[in-house]
Amino acid sequence: MKDVNMIRDIANSLPTSGMDIIPDLHADPQRLKRSLGATTPGAGIGFLGDFIDAGKVTPNPDDPTVLSEVRKLIVSGRAIAVMGNHELNAILFHRTNSAGAPLRSHSAKNLKQHMSFIDAFGIRTNEALAWTDWFLTLPLWLDLGDLRLVHACWDKDAIETISNRRPDGRLQRGDLEEVAAKKTDFAKSVDRLLTGPEIALPGGYTVHDTVGHERDHVRLAWWRPWARTWADATLSVPDPTQLPDQALVGAADALLYPQDAPPVFVGHYKMNGVPQVEANSAICLDYPSRPCLYQWRGETGLKAQNLIEIP
Repeated sequence: MKDVNMIRDIANSLPTSGMDIIPDLHADPQRLKRSLGATTPGAGIGFLGDFIDAGKVTPNPDDPTVLSEVRKLIVSGRAIAVMGNHELNAILFHRTNSAGAPLRSHSAKNLKQHMSFIDAFGIRTNEALAWTDWFLTLPLWLDLGDLRLVHACWDKDAIETISNRRPDGRLQRGDLEEVAAKKTDFAKSVDRLLTGPEIALPGGYTVHDTVGHERDHVRLAWWRPWARTWADATLSVPDPTQLPDQALVGAADALLYPQDAPPVFVGHYKMNGVPQVEANSAICLDYPSRPCLYQWRGETGLKAQNLIEIP
């Protein structure tokens, strides 16, 4: 409870006139160090989750260092953070349901994805459980009035559904079996915020994602109201030629963030190319090959000059 109360107090006291937003670190201590080096003294820091589970672009994974440094910044009062889908996956991976089975399967795919954390802490060890307990203190979203933080998607209906049970946006242990099953409105709302909207491809089409998995559903850039084709709206597809060469159909409910709403910052999507501002009020900062952060200084419309690439 100490961490929960502390994060709540920090969210209320951070200077909203300036905040540097840092996306997914994925167990990369050098990326964390370089990102912190690009922050402005006196500004708050907002982390977008996914601190753990090294990806292909993490040369020397070190989950313990990244976690310890991030928590230290939160406890010191300089930073706030939201939960990422990898933190939720870890919580479920290291806990069991009422029948004694893992809440997240220990499949080969999931083991591979979670391996840097397992290498550091083991499976269901005291350390692994202690860190995943800390993950439960991270809110699913933060609304600071003039800006918003969420890992993958800001969806007001999903936030309202979760808030009816958990007004502070934090999951409790009693929610976990339900969340793992992804069947109730509450569980689907949690998944929406942490993994974002997806839409089925037209019949017969499949694509391969950034880690080579074949999919018949694709993630959508819900912050792009101008998107009209599959290529315009689709994320995490390294080879766009696999997408239908036709107008996008059936995605209106997924492209939903108002352009006059407070700026919202997300990570999650493993964007390609040069980091860029694609909309007035929402931005994805997760560019694994070209790390960046955003220096928010109170603006209501996002500015390209405030998007900083990390050397």
